[in-house]
Amino acid sequence: MEQEIYKFNRSRHVAYFYYLKGKIMRYQKFLAPLVFGLGVVTAGVATAQTLTIGVRGGPESMDPHFSALGSHAEAAKHIFDTLVWSGDDLQIEPGLAVSWTSVDEDTWEFKLREGVKFHDGSDFDAEDVKFSIERIPVVTGPTTTAIYVRRVESVDIIDPYTLHINTDGQAATLPNDFIRLFIVSSDAAADYSTLETSAEGFNSGVATIGTGPYKYTSWEPKGDLVLDRNSDYWRGEGAWETVIRREIPNDSSRLAALKAGQVDLINYVSSVDYLALERDANIDAVKGDSVYIMNLQLDQREDTPLVRAIDGSDLAENPFRDLRVRQAVDHAIDRQTMVDIVLEGLGRPANQMMPAGFFGSSENIPMPEYSPTKARELLADAGYPDGFEVDLYCTADRLPGDGAICQGLGQMLTQVGIKTNVNAISKTVYFPAQARLEYSMFLNGWGTLTGEASYTLGGLAHSNDPEVNLGAYNRIEYENDDVDMLLQTGATMMDEAERRATYEEAMEKVMADKAYISVVQLQTVWGAKAGMFEFNPRLDEDTLAFFIRPAP
Repeated sequence: MEQEIYKFNRSRHVAYFYYLKGKIMRYQKFLAPLVFGLGVVTAGVATAQTLTIGVRGGPESMDPHFSALGSHAEAAKHIFDTLVWSGDDLQIEPGLAVSWTSVDEDTWEFKLREGVKFHDGSDFDAEDVKFSIERIPVVTGPTTTAIYVRRVESVDIIDPYTLHINTDGQAATLPNDFIRLFIVSSDAAADYSTLETSAEGFNSGVATIGTGPYKYTSWEPKGDLVLDRNSDYWRGEGAWETVIRREIPNDSSRLAALKAGQVDLINYVSSVDYLALERDANIDAVKGDSVYIMNLQLDQREDTPLVRAIDGSDLAENPFRDLRVRQAVDHAIDRQTMVDIVLEGLGRPANQMMPAGFFGSSENIPMPEYSPTKARELLADAGYPDGFEVDLYCTADRLPGDGAICQGLGQMLTQVGIKTNVNAISKTVYFPAQARLEYSMFLNGWGTLTGEASYTLGGLAHSNDPEVNLGAYNRIEYENDDVDMLLQTGATMMDEAERRATYEEAMEKVMADKAYISVVQLQTVWGAKAGMFEFNPRLDEDTLAFFIRPAP
């Protein structure tokens, strides 16, 4: 009987998702000509020295310290360098720091790269690093970048190219955190380092002085970021004299711009277009694994704002505080259908908050079982035989398939009795509201950009505790004392094997609690003019002009 129910429900999922796709494609066919028509007026003519990239999302400002979102950091990497670099496979490498050493239990020594120039010709040195570290907590926005310097107590300049970073106890993963430590000019940004002045200085270009491969020329919010080559870049000269990063949020419009020659390359080809694109001789489709996991997050507060009984009346308590309800949600999700139908195969079912093989992921966590019958039984046992109603929020313009995955979850949860109203909205609205704790259930993509669990679990799964600088992204008030202890202990372990085992145990406990429910690991597709470019897909999905070369 269970197998028959599975087949019946799966067939309903397939039919429903193709219905959704039909609506989406009809909408995009209507919208794309409008956006495309507007683009014709302003489109530049691509030349051999100009690379025009169509991107789904751009920066929120030109201050690299304002936002931790991937699209923001991706843009910043063109202008600013980080202290530690993250390679294609997210392994850490020298950046503006050439080496780092733990000199005692709460001090790291960083040796800096000599001879590096800022775009205005001034010298890079230790003062700029100290200034950047101290500036981050002051100017960061709601999607905070303070997580990257959370372990730093103070910075001592030993000489112009040597710093001692003093931490709040042993900080084994500090170099990993510094892959998002963007270095700004202490001179250029001196007058633009408060929340009130930051946008004025950086968005105008006055303070937008980095050491990166490209220099800031102009930026239009939600429009074009125009960059000129830095011929004195310490890694060598980039291939492109001019780079234009054109923000085109609509997937069909972005693809239309590529086919029309308005842009040379695009990121985040949608699953709707991917199969057709593979058969297009004029376009190269480049697919790569992504570090991003889509996690469903369930609010753990006693009073949660967007849950109610089926008849619209108030519930006596927040149902998501009951483990049986959270387990029911987990059993309601058909991850394989989500990958096969919603994402057209561009992903993998996920059972935890990091990709397999990452530092701190556990092989002991089973893939959750899809069982609508068990989901209904658990809801009944928890006192909700008729289910309840909830509003589900997610982005529709940040990661590939985010809105479609959200719609799929809404349909699956509704099938087992949790009537789910899906709200797929712009990331500019979604993230501030999430930071204000306005949601009861929300879907969020999270990438373990440092390659290890202290970043993911420390940001999401530790209780939000400013005293230990952990839990900054815990927007559901999840608390598990054992998890907190493991994460605090792991952060001080210099022995790699011990630290890995500690993080694995923490991951196992978090996933057993089901307050965070991992759904799918994404894969990403880029589209480019056939035969024109060479580049390697990065796990963090970044599209970086410096590493894109003309084909031989």
